[in-house]
Amino acid sequence: MPINLSNISAYFIELDALKLIERRTYIDGGKRLENSAEHSWHLAMACWSLSRSLNLNLNEEKLLKLALVHDLGEIDAGDTFLYSKHRHTANTAERACIKRLAQHTGNGIQDLPELWEEQETGLSPETKLLKTVDRLLPFLHNLASQGKTWLELGIEESQVLNAHAFIKNDFPEIHAWMLKEIDQAVQQGWLMNSK
Repeated sequence: MPINLSNISAYFIELDALKLIERRTYIDGGKRLENSAEHSWHLAMACWSLSRSLNLNLNEEKLLKLALVHDLGEIDAGDTFLYSKHRHTANTAERACIKRLAQHTGNGIQDLPELWEEQETGLSPETKLLKTVDRLLPFLHNLASQGKTWLELGIEESQVLNAHAFIKNDFPEIHAWMLKEIDQAVQQGWLMNSK
């Protein structure tokens, strides 16, 4: 059966909409806000590199697929800020978007919903690394921009500590490094001391 390039092209344009989703993360030392497509690429590259640096025994193909699909639901739902009080309900709209994209006549990724669901709720080694790096990258951007997002939104040290606490179980070395950087950020005045 011949492929329908019109449907495939329409699907590619749907996916391209991820470039329009603006995040709260400043990049390039605070020059501009990042979009979700840029973040997904950065996440995939960082996960791949870190899996090699740490000599992790995981499926790199699966890891990269999870990284590439992890924010696709934001095409319809938008980005929900890490410290938003609505964060716990964001996956409902994202899940609906994934269902819509999976049903698109131009979609060639049959396991798109399963991949998205795994990155959202899974406990595989690939998912654990993905979730860690997904938190690490905006953290790094905050350090590089002297806490620009943290300062603009009045984020407190306790919020950052709580949002990154889970990393201690799977990647204690990364978590310990982050704790030192959080202390430095508080000392520099980039992050509000909550004590």
